[in-house]
Amino acid sequence: MVVIRLARGGAKKRPFFNIVATDSRNRRDGRFIERVGFYNPMASGQEVPFKITEDRLAHWIGVGAQLSPAVARLVASNKKAA
Repeated sequence: MVVIRLARGGAKKRPFFNIVATDSRNRRDGRFIERVGFYNPMASGQEVPFKITEDRLAHWIGVGAQLSPAVARLVASNKKAA
């Protein structure tokens, strides 16, 4: 099953997450199919904390991909803010 989830990057104590479409059997930071966006919880000033490609997200959901709980929460809060 394809799942859209967070893949951690960044340095120690400075997390940065890529939002990726991947097979659910792959490791968290392992191989992925496509990068759909990113989430930067440490963003400050003019930095963008969350960005997702809406058309690619719609494509993956349309072909049966499931959102992880964290990504679903981020997408819902982003839609409410917009």
